[in-house]
Amino acid sequence: MQKKEVLKSGISFFERYLTVWVALCMAIGIGIGVYFPGIPNLLSKFEYANVSIPVAILIWLMIYPMMLKVDFHSIKKVKETPKGLIITWISNWLIKPFSMYLIASFFLNIVFKDFISSELAKEYLAGAVLLGAAPCTAMVFVWSHLTRGNPAYTLVQVATNDLIILMAFVPIVAFLLGIGDISIPWNTLFLSVVLFVVIPLVAGWLSRFIITKNKGQEYFEKVYIPKFSNITIIGLLLTLIIIFSFQGETIVDNPIDIALIAVPLIIQTFFIFFIAYLWAKVWKLPHNIAAPAGMIGASNFFELAVAVAISLFGLESGATLATVVGVLVEVPIMLTLVKIANNTKSWFVYDR
Repeated sequence: MQKKEVLKSGISFFERYLTVWVALCMAIGIGIGVYFPGIPNLLSKFEYANVSIPVAILIWLMIYPMMLKVDFHSIKKVKETPKGLIITWISNWLIKPFSMYLIASFFLNIVFKDFISSELAKEYLAGAVLLGAAPCTAMVFVWSHLTRGNPAYTLVQVATNDLIILMAFVPIVAFLLGIGDISIPWNTLFLSVVLFVVIPLVAGWLSRFIITKNKGQEYFEKVYIPKFSNITIIGLLLTLIIIFSFQGETIVDNPIDIALIAVPLIIQTFFIFFIAYLWAKVWKLPHNIAAPAGMIGASNFFELAVAVAISLFGLESGATLATVVGVLVEVPIMLTLVKIANNTKSWFVYDR
């Protein structure tokens, strides 16, 4: 009963069944692409610098509410949990992107080479790289809550992670795509980070500053932020319908590809979680630090990955499809990891 209450209070109805909504949006989008091709053709006309304007608007709706939750004043608390943050930073930025590249490359280029063309394998690898270089910035609040993680530590995690994204995302993505012999449109890559990280981050910070100054912290946290509770999910689902309307024929022609893409993404998620989680155990950190440390690396800032994939490679690309598969598998996997973390709390006996 207690677990059910935690689940209900930590994750919304839309978030809990995100995989179901994603599957429905896939079906709707594919149907539109196959039976009403005029709709994606019309939407394709609304572009600027290879960025779809309708999709950009929806992505801002996804990302802005997340940035509202980031309180950069929390960075002052870095010294309070240095070991936990070291695990987070190293797992997220020195292990995750590169292990994602290696695992995805192994499966897409070697294990599945008889099922996926070399060209598509490159595109799917690019999408996996984008997911690997974008650790979670918002849903980790949910996963941390469900494992009764330390909220102050989680907040510092997210705040510092957002700052690192600004500096590390572009060079890591460019490096790994270069290794994979994937063409890198540098201008578009930088533009994507400005559009989908810098602008929402600044907007979130300004909103927090102005609203808390005029109406107080309690109003901002308990009234303003909850107004956007379902906006992110709705924006994501509408974006997916548009994406799959462009991907309709590709998916109909290659239905098995979604399952094949999911394999390395699932393996990578479990791999990075246990690296951080077990590392925290070795360092004898409390469970309420260990669990969110594992969760932030395991989950992805898939909104950013989807946005950058669309900007770099287009709505119809395999890279975009791969990032969307990341959305499809994330929630059930993360709920599984939440269960694992809650069932292994006894490993952290020094918590008691």
